[in-house]
Amino acid sequence: MNPDAVIRAEQLRKHYGDVAAVDGISFEVPPGESFGLLGPNGAGKSTTMKMIGGVSQRSSGKLSIMGLDPDVNGPEVRAHLGVVPQQDNLDEELKVRENLIVYGRYFGLPLSYLRPKADELLEFAQLTDKAKSRVDALSGGMKRRLTIARSLINEPKILLLDEPTTGLDPQARHILWDRLFRLKEQGVTLILTTHYMDEAEQLCDRLIVVDKGRIMAEGSPASLIREHSTREVLELRFGSERNATIGAELQGVGERLETLPDRVLIYADDGETALEQVSARGLHPLTSLVRRSSLEDVFLRLTGRSLVD
Repeated sequence: MNPDAVIRAEQLRKHYGDVAAVDGISFEVPPGESFGLLGPNGAGKSTTMKMIGGVSQRSSGKLSIMGLDPDVNGPEVRAHLGVVPQQDNLDEELKVRENLIVYGRYFGLPLSYLRPKADELLEFAQLTDKAKSRVDALSGGMKRRLTIARSLINEPKILLLDEPTTGLDPQARHILWDRLFRLKEQGVTLILTTHYMDEAEQLCDRLIVVDKGRIMAEGSPASLIREHSTREVLELRFGSERNATIGAELQGVGERLETLPDRVLIYADDGETALEQVSARGLHPLTSLVRRSSLEDVFLRLTGRSLVD
């Protein structure tokens, strides 16, 4: 156990009737770490975030936030948290700067603090020139940056981010990543859920993969790739009908073979060597691609490829 952990969960459970949304998960988060929760829809990620945020009581197990029990000391815990919900819930009737100041008043913060703090956060979020604009005139990326700026008004020690870049274009996502990197450099602990595997690789020092309320794997993105996948992946396309039958002819190439409707994946430490072996067997794919193994390969291997409603 890490005595310095700012979040500690032990056999954490949350039940809704007979359904176990979170089924006995345990993890620790040290201060200043960027910690991710990955999993398909319904895996228990958002439920875990709600319990950390003190807005949903656990059914059993232990949960400590900065040494406090959120079920007992909810207001005290929330005073040190910043929350970025999956959907922006900004006040569309207020101007950009007013959103920050009004939100800060909910924490009982004085205007003498809030006025300069709002200007500081607008600069951090690259929204200074939009300070007097109405929120409904902002782009999606600007609204997301404002939501993050608002979550920082109370100078939180822990920032909870639920799907922080969903719906944003690549440029807006990278700007947001930069802002989150800066927060981490300032010592803020980040807890985030995301469906974007590249985002998890970029932002997370460590993460857990959750499925059906249980932890399937835990570690850094690089260590999870090493443990659950190969160094490279060879993607082959033979045509939709041929893909389904080519597997038998590819046995023995690479370490593992996966047949999908649109392509065949060969997991190997050396993708080019695997491709040479395919050619040596007289097999000629319509397209071939050698790429490095990614966190998405790990995620899909651990949680499956079928859709979850």
